[in-house]
Amino acid sequence: QNTIMACLLALAISMPLSDASCFYMPFKPGMSNGCLDGEGKVHEFDSRWRTEDCNDCSCSKTGIGCCTSYMTPVGYDEEKCERIFSKDTCSYKVVEKDDHSKECPVHSWVG
Repeated sequence: QNTIMACLLALAISMPLSDASCFYMPFKPGMSNGCLDGEGKVHEFDSRWRTEDCNDCSCSKTGIGCCTSYMTPVGYDEEKCERIFSKDTCSYKVVEKDDHSKECPVHSWVG
């Protein structure tokens, strides 16, 4: 019982520290060989893949779970700087609005 309480306490403490954006799609009945994603592609059970929108997904016998694979900058000077997302690298870059060749310091990220 102490082990269960310790696990629950660790989970309760760690959950607020996680800001990843995740979603879950329950298993569609009738599929016997894998999961059907939103684009109509079948993925084998216990497989993992990355979507074009930079989500890391996995297929289980209960459905598909996906989470963002990138961090989002939140602690930067929003008046002077802007964030730019690259689907090629699945990452953000924070640059000056007037000169995209100059990167801005970022003090915190979520994801």
